[in-house]
Formats: sequence, structure tokens, C-alpha cells
Amino acid sequence: MSKGRILVVEDDPSTLLGLEEALRMGDYEVSTAADGEAAREKLADEAFDLMVLDLMLPKLDGLGVLRWVRKRPSALPVLILSAKGREEEKVEGLRAGADDYLAKPFGLKELMARVEALLRRSQGLEKALSFGDVKVDFQKRKVFRGRREVELSRKEMEVLFFLARHHDRVVTRDEILSAVWGYFASSAERAVDFHMLNLRRKLERDPSAPRHLVTHHGHGYKLEM
Repeated sequence: MSKGRILVVEDDPSTLLGLEEALRMGDYEVSTAADGEAAREKLADEAFDLMVLDLMLPKLDGLGVLRWVRKRPSALPVLILSAKGREEEKVEGLRAGADDYLAKPFGLKELMARVEALLRRSQGLEKALSFGDVKVDFQKRKVFRGRREVELSRKEMEVLFFLARHHDRVVTRDEILSAVWGYFASSAERAVDFHMLNLRRKLERDPSAPRHLVTHHGHGYKLEM
């Protein structure tokens, strides 16, 4: 039985092979990508429990991949592997959203220990979040009002999940567009407002005076708990 699905993003063939073999021997299901664009495509199409990410990648570097991941409605744990071991570079990676950072060269035992720790930590996080009489179940990808499940479209679900995962701050329309519609959605700004109206209709007691899905004029939207 697999202990989890891991995406390994590394452009050096020998390092990639070694990582893949070690993780498979540890009973993990492994998928690989040799550049940042390939990683982004896999992340858009498949679900993973963890990403092991090199920083120095062709086409799109590791920080670019990481920033893209953190704009999406996902809490994917990310372990950075890099030959860049200086403190400033570690801080940059962690601030961009990495959960852990391991400098090359590293021992496989330490790598496996960090992978296990990140997976243990993530299993206890973001199972559910509640506001008003609404419960958002991240793991099952379901939303309830009281005991009744609310039917949401895929885009409505992704917008809500993005707001829920960033409920501690106001998120801009551009952030929602980038996370839910992708990079080439500049013509779809009204789509965000349309989906927010639908979410309020389905989740707010009084959609005309929302208490939770709140507009901050000139700034964006915020999920008020």
C-alpha cells in the first residue's frame, strides 16, 4: 500500500533517478518532472501529497513553480532541494511558501525523515473549516450548510477553497484569477464577481448583505470567519 503520492522535480538525471528509487523503496508512489513547466502541468492535472522540488530548473525555476502552487487552492507540502545552501537562499525559499529546505549534498536517510515529517504534519492540517453554518471539507472537497451538502460548480469550489485557505487576509481579483483560471485570464475579471455572487446566493443567509464572503472595495475579497 502506497504511503503517499510524491512529485519529484529535478533536472539532473542521476539525482532524479536516485530520488525516485529511494522513495519507491520507501513505499511511496512517485511521479517525476525534469523542468518547471512539466511540473506545473502535472500539478494541474494530478493530485499529490508532497512535492520534492529543486530550485535550479530549466524553463521555469523552482521558485516560480512554488509561487504558482501557493496561488492555487492547495495546501501541498513542498520540500526544496538545492545546491544553494546559503541562509539568504533558504529564507527566500521558505518565504515563497516552502515547508522545508534541504541543501545538497544530503543523505537519503535525512531526506526520508523530512518527507515523513512533512506528510505527518500535513495529514493533520486543513481537514475542515467553518464559518456561520457552513463547513468546508478540504479533504473530501465538499461544502455543507448545516447537514445539507451544497452543490457547487468546479470553479465555485475552487474560488471558495482559495478564499478559505487565505482567510487571514484580503485576496485580490488578480490572485483569484491566477489561481483558479490560470495565467491567461485577464479577460475574465467579471467571472470572479459572477462566481462570488453565486457563492453568496448559495452560502450566505442574506446574499444582499453578506457577512462572510465580503467585498473590500478597491482591494478584493475576504472570507470573514
